[in-house]
Amino acid sequence: MNLLKSPLRSLLHLWCLCVSLVALVAEPNGVLGQTNETVWLESWNDCPTKRALVEYVGRVSDPNHKDFVPVPERIAVFDNDGTLWPENPIPFQLAYAFDIVTKRAANDLEFAKEPMVQAVLNKDIATLTAGPKHEGLLQVVAMTHAGMSTEEFSKSVSDWIQTSKHPRYGRGYDKLTYVPMQEVLRYLRQNEFKTYIVSGGGADFMRVWSERVYGISPEQVIGSAARMRFEMRDGKPVLIKTLDNLFVDDKAGKPVGIQMGVGRRPVVCFGNSDGDYEMLQYTTIGNPRASFGAIIHHTDAEREYAYDVAPKSTGKLVVGLQEASAQGWFVVDMKSDWGRVFEE
Repeated sequence: MNLLKSPLRSLLHLWCLCVSLVALVAEPNGVLGQTNETVWLESWNDCPTKRALVEYVGRVSDPNHKDFVPVPERIAVFDNDGTLWPENPIPFQLAYAFDIVTKRAANDLEFAKEPMVQAVLNKDIATLTAGPKHEGLLQVVAMTHAGMSTEEFSKSVSDWIQTSKHPRYGRGYDKLTYVPMQEVLRYLRQNEFKTYIVSGGGADFMRVWSERVYGISPEQVIGSAARMRFEMRDGKPVLIKTLDNLFVDDKAGKPVGIQMGVGRRPVVCFGNSDGDYEMLQYTTIGNPRASFGAIIHHTDAEREYAYDVAPKSTGKLVVGLQEASAQGWFVVDMKSDWGRVFEE
C-alpha cells in the first residue's frame, strides 16, 4: 500500500491491526472473542466455583499481583474416585479385583471356597468392608495383586480396562471421566500448574492409564502402595508386589503421601468425600500461598449418582459439607454446575 496516496486508509489498517494484536495478547489462548473461562471450562455452567477458579488462576498467575505464585509452586492435587471419574457402584479398582477373583473362582474350586471369595461372588459388600481396616477388601486385593511382578500387574490392568464395561453405562471405565474435571486439568496446566492425582486407590493401578486418560504422568500419581521385592526371574530383574508395610493414601494419609511424593505443599485441591478432608485442610489452612479448595458434590441421580450422608458408595461426604463454608471451600453441585458430565 502506498502511504502517500491513501494516508487515511493506511492509518485505518494500522489501527485495526493494533486492535487485533491487543486482543491476541489479552487472550492467552490466542482465540479472539473468547475468554479463558469460555475456552477452557466450556462444560461448566456459570457458577460460583467456575468464577472463583478463573479469578484465582488470574491472580496467582499475575507476577504483579500480591497473590502471585511462582510456577514451581503451582501444585494442584486431585482425588480420583468420585472426583475425576465415578466411584459407583463400587470404586473401579475393586471392580477390577472382583472380576479377577470371579474368573479365578470359576476355574479353581478350592479358591472359590474362601470366605472372602464367597463374599465377592455374592456381592456381600458388608462382609468385605467389616472391621476398622476393611480386612476383607485387603484380602481380596492380596489375592489379585500380591505376588505379581509390576509388568504382569500392569498388563492385567491394561487388559481389563480395555475390555470391561461399567454395569450402568455399558462403556469402558476409562470412557467415564468427568468432562468438566478434564477441562479443569487442562486449564490449570495451560496456566503452568502441575497436576497430581492423590487417591486412596492403588498407585500402580492408576499409573497404567493415568497419562493416557488424564494427561497425568505416572510419577505424578500418588496412591496406596505396599513394599515391593526385587527378584531375578529367568535372568531378568523384576519387582514383585506384596502387601507388606501397606501405606493407605486416604484421609490423614493424603498429606503424608503428598509430602513423600511431591515435597511441596499444594495450592489447589479438588476432592469429593471426607476421605479428602485432610488434604483440603493441608492445601488451604495456614498455607503461606494463596490457595483454592473445592468439593465435588454428587447431586445428579439422572446423569450420574446422588449421595453424600448415607451413600451407596465409598464416597461419604459429611464433615466436608459442614465445614466447606467456614473454610472457604467451594462445593460443586454436579446437577446444576455442570452442563454435561461425560463425553456423549
